[in-house]
Amino acid sequence: MTDAPLLPLDASVLPASIRARFVDGINGLRVHLLEAGEAGRPLVLLLHGFPEIAYSWRKVMPALAEAGYHVVAPDLRGYGRTTGWSADYDTDLSPFRPVNMVRDAIGLVRALGHERVAAVVGHDFGASVAAWSALMRPDLFPAVALMSAPFSGPPAILMGEGPRPAAPDVHAAMLALPRPRKHYQWYYSTRPANDDMWRCRQGVHAFLRAYYHHKSADWPDNRPFPLAGWTAEELSRMPTYYIMDAGETMAETVAHHMPTADHVAANRWLPEAELAVYAGEYGRNGFQGGLQMYRVRTTGRFTADLEIFAGRAIAQPSLFIAGSSDWGIHQTPGALERMNGTACTSMRGVHLIDGAGHWVQQEQPERAAALLLDFLREAAPSR
Repeated sequence: MTDAPLLPLDASVLPASIRARFVDGINGLRVHLLEAGEAGRPLVLLLHGFPEIAYSWRKVMPALAEAGYHVVAPDLRGYGRTTGWSADYDTDLSPFRPVNMVRDAIGLVRALGHERVAAVVGHDFGASVAAWSALMRPDLFPAVALMSAPFSGPPAILMGEGPRPAAPDVHAAMLALPRPRKHYQWYYSTRPANDDMWRCRQGVHAFLRAYYHHKSADWPDNRPFPLAGWTAEELSRMPTYYIMDAGETMAETVAHHMPTADHVAANRWLPEAELAVYAGEYGRNGFQGGLQMYRVRTTGRFTADLEIFAGRAIAQPSLFIAGSSDWGIHQTPGALERMNGTACTSMRGVHLIDGAGHWVQQEQPERAAALLLDFLREAAPSR
């Protein structure tokens, strides 16, 4: 990550109603954010996923602001123009653990002059941060909307004494399949993963084009269905952006599905000029900042922090939105079902939007914004 001073994202790449700025002193970060609407209105906090930035909310922010909300989307720790984090593979990972990401969100809310949000909304990895924020601090986050990544609740505390039974090694089993495979999250946790994408042969722009295409509704083979369990055979039924061929990098994986020039020219939800904003940010930073969060998850080093909340559910109003072509809702077998009624006990709706894959708020922004506004009117406090 460069140490050169950064300016806010240029207004020329943003809708007219969205502005960009920095907020300093947020849990060790200088946070870059996009915002729309007047600061005195109820706050809607939008948290992005990987490999995205605050810019991924550009298509829904104006509608939320026009409805009377102060809408804020930060570049999360590890991403974009937010600084104060380490992209070193050998860095201390504790700043990227869920408890500290929640602390980032709380600090930003306070710095913006709000006592609480109207709702926190998260997509992909941002959905995890949003869910943990709601679970840990329901007083500050009294309504939560999750997109594309179901929340299945906190881990259980194993009771009793003696050694724990060893779980089957699904990764060894995937490597032993007739077509050897590997899980993308564990690949993302390896040292070479960042350079595999940042220094890939096709370049960052083309890599992101193929990656976004492969996980969108534009790729015709995205026809997700529930998996029977966490086994090598079941997991290998998912597309290669989740369960990769063992010998390929992610850049090589998605290159097989690079859209044609005509398809790119016809793309309306992510035209080349908008993709260039992402490519510019990741071309400068690389991907390691976002990959640190995967490493926190796969190493399990901070699971004990979350076991404190074992048995606790998100009791405040919640909403789930995803694309009907999004495999993300099924990548952890049973998570969608556990979320709806167990992990979230006041779920107001589970909506799967046709014509969208994993990037639902970009592929179908009007429908996503309408669902969020309906939820906010029903569930969010007036102040």
